[in-house]
Amino acid sequence: MVTLAFLVALEIAARHYGLPGPVTTQAQEAIFAPKSGFLLYASMGLMMVVLTWRQRFIAVGVAAGIDIVIALVRWVADAPVTEGHPFGNGALWVIVGVAVIAVTRRTGRERILLLKGVGLGLLLVAGRKTGDTWLLITSKTRPDVLDQYMGNADHALGNPSWVAGRLIEATGPVGARFLDYVYTQLAVAAVLVALYQLRNVATDRRFPGHHLVRTFLVIGLLGPAIYMIFPVVGPIFAFGADGGHWAVANLWPDTPTPIGTPHHMPFDEITPRNCMPSLHTAWATAIFIHSRKGPKFLQYAGAFWLVATLAATLGFGYHYGADLVAGVVFTLTIETGMRALERGWDRSGIQLVAYGTAVFALLLVSYRYLSLEMAHYPWVFGPLLLAAMGSVIYGYVRTTKRWEPKAVTVPKLEPQPEMA
Repeated sequence: MVTLAFLVALEIAARHYGLPGPVTTQAQEAIFAPKSGFLLYASMGLMMVVLTWRQRFIAVGVAAGIDIVIALVRWVADAPVTEGHPFGNGALWVIVGVAVIAVTRRTGRERILLLKGVGLGLLLVAGRKTGDTWLLITSKTRPDVLDQYMGNADHALGNPSWVAGRLIEATGPVGARFLDYVYTQLAVAAVLVALYQLRNVATDRRFPGHHLVRTFLVIGLLGPAIYMIFPVVGPIFAFGADGGHWAVANLWPDTPTPIGTPHHMPFDEITPRNCMPSLHTAWATAIFIHSRKGPKFLQYAGAFWLVATLAATLGFGYHYGADLVAGVVFTLTIETGMRALERGWDRSGIQLVAYGTAVFALLLVSYRYLSLEMAHYPWVFGPLLLAAMGSVIYGYVRTTKRWEPKAVTVPKLEPQPEMA
């Protein structure tokens, strides 16, 4: 009910600005070309963790069949897809169909399990739609941005976005396209890790207490609230060509921002204020954390996605280095809270969540009120920023290691002398 009320509230807010909200845009994707067909099939994959293998094959076949029929109808009607993907509608139909079957043909625990699977799949899609609506609201309600403060603060870290931007330019279009694909398909990578974590749901007939999707959704729910408090558009807009006449100057990625007294700067009502913290960094960090208990392939994939996402967020000029530091602290604090909620709160969990929250708040305050000092004394503030982030990482590793179940050692039986 809380999730439904939240979606309705966002729908009303979007309608206030004359645009469709998350409920409307999701309903439209039952017929019209979806924004991301990959995401819809990934969501169906999450839903299918509650199905048997036979039911999974049937679900995939039905989804593909529906997509083929819709594609033929578009071809006959001469209505080619100009935006979005020409597939994915079938996956959404299958998810809704399983919900109908659960309500009308199943009872008891079986019904609840199916509905949980449907809810898991729909939540992933709703999270994407909710994020899009949040971005619209930030651009409409926050006319001034704090990029000049972030430009100063980033001097303490050596202006990593400017450095990464020049490196990606040097790789040419191939490197840029590759990183762009990694950047845009982050949710699909999360689904792959989640599918491994939920692989036994169909046989156990229950979900594990904690998994990646829970952390992923909470990050997406809380992150935009920080956007409203600390609106930032990113270096490619505030200091680059993409900002047009709203940009301070066309400096990114060739010329670092000049150090000067920062001010709030007005910006357009289109560009999202979605930099602080970097949620792509937060999500990629969560994927990395949850992939650690998987097989070697999954561990390597999680590490790769984290590194590639960090390179893309900086190299495309979407984020400052300071955003990434805040994103890591943000994720570890949320992940600690989610794990403590599942296992029961204890002193170590409460302390780490409180510490992570304090560090995150201190970062925001420093970026806002000490940015000039950070730019003038980078050899002081740069190590301090990294040490603050490192302390939260150390606290997380140390605390969660104590939470791991201890392996029970079986005493080795000594051979007994035979009775004469």
